[in-house]
This record gives sequence, structure tokens and C-alpha cells, in this order.
Amino acid sequence: MVWVDMLRREAVRWAGRGLDLLCPPRCAFCAADIPEADRTATETVCPPCRRQLLADPPRCGRCGRSRPVGTDCDRCRGGRDWDGIAVLGGYADEWRAAVLRAKRPSGEPVAAALGHLLASKHADTFAAWRIDVVAPVPMHWMRRSVRGTSAADEIARSLAARLRLPCRPLLQRWRATAMQNELPFEERRGNVRAAFRAGRGVRGARVLLVDDVVTTGGTLAECRRVLGAAGATAIFATAVARAERSEDGGADDA
Repeated sequence: MVWVDMLRREAVRWAGRGLDLLCPPRCAFCAADIPEADRTATETVCPPCRRQLLADPPRCGRCGRSRPVGTDCDRCRGGRDWDGIAVLGGYADEWRAAVLRAKRPSGEPVAAALGHLLASKHADTFAAWRIDVVAPVPMHWMRRSVRGTSAADEIARSLAARLRLPCRPLLQRWRATAMQNELPFEERRGNVRAAFRAGRGVRGARVLLVDDVVTTGGTLAECRRVLGAAGATAIFATAVARAERSEDGGADDA
């Protein structure tokens, strides 16, 4: 009945308010209490951290690299490894620290907060892309068992929830590969060649691939090739950070 549903929703709302009074929600990055005026059911970043983290220069929508305001990207090679890319910032300073924290089992709240920030900053872009499904770049099961978590999975789930889209494992990483950051740039694309297989539900879909860091783009390019061969009609990419060669000091995948 309608009135029963209303009572249930009110009970949940007041229970949440009581929990906030006993244990106020804290920022996933600095652990400061989130001011009551800024609290929502999903907010996990305090206003100062949000302003600092999202203060990033404009970036190319084809390659993800920074560019001066009002200019075209002078380094972009066309971005045909994907149909569009959206990132939060460069792989340095705060973003590097956030990514490294998200890679730890205790860093899952940080990974979830990064997904929220992606959804907040690029909401218009994601809407224009008309995405059907969100898919994380998968980690090989052996590496995941050692690490204890997958940052890409957590970011993708959080992002999909904010966008109200399904999050599905459309790819499997069936071959273990060397860590990308341990290889020269020119060897990274070959390292991930034939490392992925597509699962079900790909044909006809507009897919948003999610990873934590993009360096050469080799991993995302291989994922795009596999998804395209399986029938995806468009493949977009998003990541927390885009590393330049001079910034590549710990990015271990894409």
C-alpha cells in the first residue's frame, strides 16, 4: 500500500539522520566530517576536497590530455582507440595519491568516491554519449587475489550507480600479463594483446570502459578491439587520471 511505503521511506530517512548524529559521515579523502548542509545519501567528499580535486585544466575529449583553454589538442593523434574519453585529472599529486589508496583493500571507500566524482564532473558528457552499460577493465584473478581488491571494479560500480546504469563484467582477463609500468612504453600494447575475452551482453551496446589510470592507452585500446569484435556499437572510456610520460611513476595498467 502507498501509505506503508511512505512510512517505510520516512523510517529509513530518520534512521539515517540518527546514524549521522552518532557517526557523522566523513570525507573519503581527508576524513573530515562532511558538513550537514552538504550531506546526501551518497556524498562522500567534503567541499574543500571536491574543489581541490576538481580544479583541473580543460582536457581533450579524444585523448584525455590537458590543453589550454579555448584551444585544440596539439598532441592528439585522433583518439581512435576509443570513441571519447573523460578523466578527472593528471596522474600526479592528489590524483596519484588517491589512485594508490584506491588500489588497497582498505581503499574501497576512496574508489567509490572517485566514481562519484567522475559522475559529477562529467555528467553532461556521459549523457551525450548515451551509454547503455558500464564495464570495468578487468584484473586477472591471480593479481586480484594478491591485491585483495580491484580499484576499477569499485570505481565502475560507484559510477554506474550514480548514472543509474547497469555495471557488468563484459570482459574477462584470461591471460596474466606483466605489470604495464614495468615495461617500456613501446612494449605495453604488445603486452596486453589477446589478454581479454568478451563475455555476454556486448552486441549492440554502447559501452563505457572504466579504469583507474590511462598511460599509453594500450590496455583500453585492446579492450576496445575485443568489444568491437564482439559487436559493441560504441566504446567510450573514463579514468581517474591520465598520465603523461613525465608523470608515469606508478600507473600499473592502462
